[in-house]
Amino acid sequence: MLALADPELDSGPRTEKSATTRMCAVSREVRPIDELIRFVVAPTGEVVADVKRKLPGRGMWVTASRQAVAEAVRRHQFSRGFKREVRVPPTLADDTDALLARSASEALAIAAKAGQVICGFAKVESALRDRRVRNTVQALIHAREGGADGIRKLDTLVGQNAGINRESERIPIITALTSVELDLALTRSNVIHAALLAGPASKTFLSRSQTLVRYRMADADKTAGIGTKNSD
Repeated sequence: MLALADPELDSGPRTEKSATTRMCAVSREVRPIDELIRFVVAPTGEVVADVKRKLPGRGMWVTASRQAVAEAVRRHQFSRGFKREVRVPPTLADDTDALLARSASEALAIAAKAGQVICGFAKVESALRDRRVRNTVQALIHAREGGADGIRKLDTLVGQNAGINRESERIPIITALTSVELDLALTRSNVIHAALLAGPASKTFLSRSQTLVRYRMADADKTAGIGTKNSD
């Protein structure tokens, strides 16, 4: 890890040689960058979340939680951190949530185009019962408003398979996206249940959905850890 010349700001978008930890501008705690969100100042002078860590300019880092971002807005932390007057929308915490959800949806769409997503209750159930397919399932995806009965049946099936295949114990169950968001990502109608299969694109979706869940759940469980639930 490189030494940090300025604990408040980085020197630009993340590269292979960038630091793996940064200081949260609100809590002043040093955390792994995967537990933080990078913010930059757009050409318009407005602060925006750089959820993919690719936007140009110096960046300020805040713990990946809605409360931390809202606190940064309340305390005028962005003007202090960037050492100049910047425009901070009062809805920045909500805007950041929307950007994280969009980023996860985009990654899911790419995974679907790569043939790494199975849609529909019946197809997901069949995949979990087929040992050859089941061994490639990386996650179950349920719409946030999905019916409890369908979710319970598929989650139970994953749990039953855990006794057959130890790898099944580590299948995460993701409920971060709405049915509308799943429809848009998968170009289908009324998607409630899906299964994510192994592949490079699926890893990207898992990482981004993990960040989204962390952002929403960090304050509820007093941690910035992973919020997706596991099947075991």
